[in-house]
Amino acid sequence: MKSFVHFLFILIAAYVAGMVLPWWSVALVAFLVTLLMPLSPAKSFFSAFLSIFVLWMILAFYTDVRNDHILANRMSEMILKVRSAPLMGVVSAFLGALVAGFGATTAAFLRATKKPANKPA
Repeated sequence: MKSFVHFLFILIAAYVAGMVLPWWSVALVAFLVTLLMPLSPAKSFFSAFLSIFVLWMILAFYTDVRNDHILANRMSEMILKVRSAPLMGVVSAFLGALVAGFGATTAAFLRATKKPANKPA
């Protein structure tokens, strides 16, 4: 349940931040949400990764349908040397998801190092 709330907060906050901030704001959002809602490093990575992957796939699909697949097809021909609009969406969503996952993992490791050590008496 905690992972789902983490997932949802990152998804919503990244969408809002994406309206006014650059693309790399997903790392900042994932970092801040993970600082506020601590999870283990692995869970925080996969939660942030999946959240941004889903968000960017939805946004890529919506944009691609609105412009009749023209931009994504041309970009995929130029970058991937294959004419495939969905593949371009997957590649861009994967890269954004990696950035967010690493941001969340950084916050999880930062919280892990800040824990007070139990000192024996």
